[in-house]
Amino acid sequence: MAHAQIAAFARLAGENEQPVRLLAGQKTLLARTMHDIRYDAVHDEMLVTNPFAKAIMTFRGGADGEEAPIRIIQGPQTQLGSNTDRLDVDPVHDEIYIPNRNAILVFPREAEGDVAPIRIIQGPDTRLRRAGSLAVDPINNLIVVGFSPFENERGGLLIFNRTDSGNVKPRAVIQGPKTEIHRINQIQVYPPKGWIVATQPGIIDEQEPEGVFIGVWSVNDNGDVPPRWKIGGPKSLMKKPRGVALNPKHKELIVADMRLNSVLTYYFPEMF
Repeated sequence: MAHAQIAAFARLAGENEQPVRLLAGQKTLLARTMHDIRYDAVHDEMLVTNPFAKAIMTFRGGADGEEAPIRIIQGPQTQLGSNTDRLDVDPVHDEIYIPNRNAILVFPREAEGDVAPIRIIQGPDTRLRRAGSLAVDPINNLIVVGFSPFENERGGLLIFNRTDSGNVKPRAVIQGPKTEIHRINQIQVYPPKGWIVATQPGIIDEQEPEGVFIGVWSVNDNGDVPPRWKIGGPKSLMKKPRGVALNPKHKELIVADMRLNSVLTYYFPEMF
């Protein structure tokens, strides 16, 4: 199996810039496909999913070279499946959250080995269906979940209370033509102001879909509501945005575009 790499660049890196650190090799257990990586600044740790191994791996924040994970969550009791693509970490409450298509799995941050989730959100009332991404807001105590379209539906966002468990209804659903959401890829939140930042990469089968954008909603939004802000259009250079990260210190929004094979950085002081 081909192994992937995690590269760390200086903030002002430009085209053809070399990484300052490169994590790669057999001992890392990184797989060819990694659709999410989260950094826990409180504990200086990186968390990565491996869908082939149905595992969650934690590395030191300064990991470099062929360095092994410091912890791995893996095994039948975890209920992790081959769609273990994305995750988020809550360093305040020491928890890891995994969207698992029709469920949300929650683990202790320091869990290791074949451990069962401490909470599971699942059931018909949750409206969880094709849930592929999420973000946790530890200040407002919320979980924001992105789901893909089903049949003739649009995709959208579900908002749950952070401590929800079982077959619970979402406290809010953001979905409909005014949202302009077809499907959601990665999500970030900015808890100090209650913002939800989500990538809208367009129709999955199209190489360069029309109408792609990064949208910002409030955690207080509900129903068919347009984004508070959008970054998109020809001047944005985006062709198919999949990943998004926030840099509050420098008031920047950072986007990974799969068609450009590039990382784009936008100065966005209004959001911060």
